Amino acid sequence: MAIRLPGIKQATQILRRSNSLSKGVPKGYFAVYVGEEEMKRYVIPVYLLKQPSFQELLSKAEEEFGFNHPMGGLTISCSEDIFIDLICHLTRL
Repeated sequence: MAIRLPGIKQATQILRRSNSLSKGVPKGYFAVYVGEEEMKRYVIPVYLLKQPSFQELLSKAEEEFGFNHPMGGLTISCSEDIFIDLICHLTRL
């Protein structure tokens, strides 16, 4: 069971937006596919790209997938709980 941080409400509001979107991605956001077995699509704010923790996660994704992303978008192979906790932490900064 993952530990939920106080900023989880703000993070889930950001992530919830992705569930209501169709294939399009609004300006200022980008799509990522997250998961270890079953990939889920999330649309997250571009400003997170500046965060060192998120850049580290992207570097690991690059090592694993290179530029070949089978889902058609950026693929991050980590547990969904870890991803949500990271987004929660970064949105509190």
